[in-house]
Amino acid sequence: MPVYYVDGKFVPAEKAVIPVDDLAILRGIGVFDLLRTYDGKPYFLDAHIDRLENSARKIKLPLPWSHNDIAEVVKQTLAKNDIPEANIRIVVTGGSSTDFMTPSGTPRLLVLVSPVPKLPDSWYTDGVKIVSWEVERPIPGAKSIDYISASLALKKAAAAGGIEALYIDRKGLALECTTSNIFAFVGERLVTPGRGILSGVTRKVVLDLAEGLFPIDIRDISRSELLAADEVFITGTSKGLVPVVQVDNGTIGNGRPGVHTRRLMAEMKQHTEKQ
Repeated sequence: MPVYYVDGKFVPAEKAVIPVDDLAILRGIGVFDLLRTYDGKPYFLDAHIDRLENSARKIKLPLPWSHNDIAEVVKQTLAKNDIPEANIRIVVTGGSSTDFMTPSGTPRLLVLVSPVPKLPDSWYTDGVKIVSWEVERPIPGAKSIDYISASLALKKAAAAGGIEALYIDRKGLALECTTSNIFAFVGERLVTPGRGILSGVTRKVVLDLAEGLFPIDIRDISRSELLAADEVFITGTSKGLVPVVQVDNGTIGNGRPGVHTRRLMAEMKQHTEKQ
């Protein structure tokens, strides 16, 4: 049974609770960030806490803890669990509310850990399908706990045989997936959107690794351009770098993970092994 950190206490998962008047429950007000360990060590912990803090600023949610406070809680929570490789979810709730709408209490900090799931090898050897979904998140730069749109999008994707849903805005531009960032190779150039997205930590790692290997364009990319791209892949904390060989009913390239994508996958593997 995992041990969680809940509002100042370490408790077994089965006893982890928060009050029903917390705005996370009543109004979906809260932010979170997700990271994982490699060799038992948190991967880019500081960068994920930075993003958590930025998410809180964007929704005007005060954080009564310092960056170091949160980092220490994460490390203590890991130490209390015997999990070789863990996903770590840091959550800040809106806190209790006397009128069930207006923040009037102190936000709550939660740290939840779970084993990193084993994803299918075929995702990486054969590639995956993603499905587009026309929606725009209201505050894309904030990693909010409001995942209704993402849940609906993922159900649509699963029904069509996809493993992710790609958000498309009203102009037909590809933005990001529900839990991933999107990349494409257009010829020799690596292209990824830079507006209207949550800037992923793994996305930044890939951009850093790609620098010097390929020309990089951070710019808008339309759904039609994405479908015509030579290679497409997605990145995320829990999944790493995954080749995409189909978007909706369109095949990407020759329908197999491309040579440039596979090169970046090898670079990512070497990078994480050094952590």
